[in-house]
Amino acid sequence: MEFETNNISAAHQLMDSSTNIQHPLLTFAALGAVVVAAVYWSLKLFETPLVDKDGNNIPAGPRGLPILGSFFSLSQYPEVTLDRWAKKFGDLYSLWLGNQLFVVVSSPEIVKDLIVTNGAVFSSRKEMFVKSKTVFVGRGITATPYNDRWRKHRRIASTWLNQRAVDGYTNILDSEATVLIKAMYQESRGGTVPINPQPHAGRASLNNMLSVVFGTRTGSIYHPLVGQALKISREFMNVTGPVSNLVDFIPILQHLPTPMHRRGEKLHEKLVETYGGMIKDLDHRMQMGENVADCLAKTMLESKAEEEMDHLDMSILASAFMIGGVETTAAIMQWFSALIPAYPEIQKRAQEELDRVVGRDRMPTVDDEKNLPFCHAIVKEVERCHNPFWLGTPHVASEGFTYKGQFIPKGTVVVLNTFTMHHDPKRHANPDKFDPERYMHDNLTSAESANLADPYERDHWMFGAGRRICPGMIVAEREIWLTISRMLWAFTMEALPEEPIDLKEYDGLSGRSPVPFRINLIPRDAKVAQVLALEEAPA
Repeated sequence: MEFETNNISAAHQLMDSSTNIQHPLLTFAALGAVVVAAVYWSLKLFETPLVDKDGNNIPAGPRGLPILGSFFSLSQYPEVTLDRWAKKFGDLYSLWLGNQLFVVVSSPEIVKDLIVTNGAVFSSRKEMFVKSKTVFVGRGITATPYNDRWRKHRRIASTWLNQRAVDGYTNILDSEATVLIKAMYQESRGGTVPINPQPHAGRASLNNMLSVVFGTRTGSIYHPLVGQALKISREFMNVTGPVSNLVDFIPILQHLPTPMHRRGEKLHEKLVETYGGMIKDLDHRMQMGENVADCLAKTMLESKAEEEMDHLDMSILASAFMIGGVETTAAIMQWFSALIPAYPEIQKRAQEELDRVVGRDRMPTVDDEKNLPFCHAIVKEVERCHNPFWLGTPHVASEGFTYKGQFIPKGTVVVLNTFTMHHDPKRHANPDKFDPERYMHDNLTSAESANLADPYERDHWMFGAGRRICPGMIVAEREIWLTISRMLWAFTMEALPEEPIDLKEYDGLSGRSPVPFRINLIPRDAKVAQVLALEEAPA
């Protein structure tokens, strides 16, 4: 539903039609506060000039409703609405959510011009009330404004996420990918019963991050930490959506005991309890003289005095690693598993390529990727079609900026509308079709592609752009490659006719992953069990 008028009668229609829209944290108490907020909103809204000194206005866009702005127009699947508005208002348009002005960027050219070329202006973050101030208490690497604390956390993080570091622990990623294939083989009883691959993908990503951050891992999907960590990550995704939380945009709600505020506080407590507790355990082991494995937590503990980091700093930085590192990679693995059964001809072509290049006596490795262009293309096409973070983490303008006659005031939240960019028919013919062929001549990694001079040649925008591009891009790419290529090598994946998979429905208001589903994982031949050391090779 789209509102481009300030007619108050539209508000009544809105309330009648919104009962089925999933904004669970807007209660009747909160709605009552909205009335009180009207006075506040009308006073605060125009504190920032909406016209520059030359008379240039903010970009056009939907006007929305008084106080609420376009909040309710962004339904359960906001990308659909934003895509429609991009077609109507253009590649740069504005909208209001409460008292916050957003500018939506739907063009690679504008992304480069603003986020990359003018990164000094557009590299900060809006301190959203729930995500930044409540959950991360001003310390999260992905949510912190562009300041000295962010630079310090980014520097520490990069020691574990740069190319050299990832090369050093690729053996761990390799091992976890093998464990994943083996666990799915065993749970499916050699392909005789269908399974839900989602918890396995979640555990694989979790174990990789546990190794990097804490030097540990879990032994099965039934380990208590698996359920606890994945539940924390999912809760984070459902309370920190960039356009799904009205509490962020109506300040008076931030002073009331709304359900969203309480959930944010509980989530913060759970993060500090879980990951801060693991740091304390590691610190105790180090104090007792134990030779613990190298990991991020060890690095932080050894340098906390020099870096002036307290326990909360370390807990939140570790939490940001765990959430960001688990959600992106696990979601892509899940989308691949949900998507590929519908394309048996694509599976067959990939498997023929794998058999030709890798053979049946071993599984593919990181070194094989350059010789497997079709499998490489499949990964990129999954990421284009089902980017888990379709708005990423929004940027904010640290000063007023005029772009081609359109004014972006200081404090404006700037979001990358990757859904529209990924589904632009001028860049991707037949964009709704899953077609790996479109990437057959793209042999670059996504990290390399992000540095291309021509933004229209970039593969996709899943990892963001500019100075705040995802610091874990290299490790995520490697994880995803090992998992997807090995699933293709080991199994033929088939949907269950009686349980169709809905690729349009998803879970999460911030990070997207498919709703639960089951598939058949049929081992391609006896070599699978032999390579996984589940059976002895014949004499």
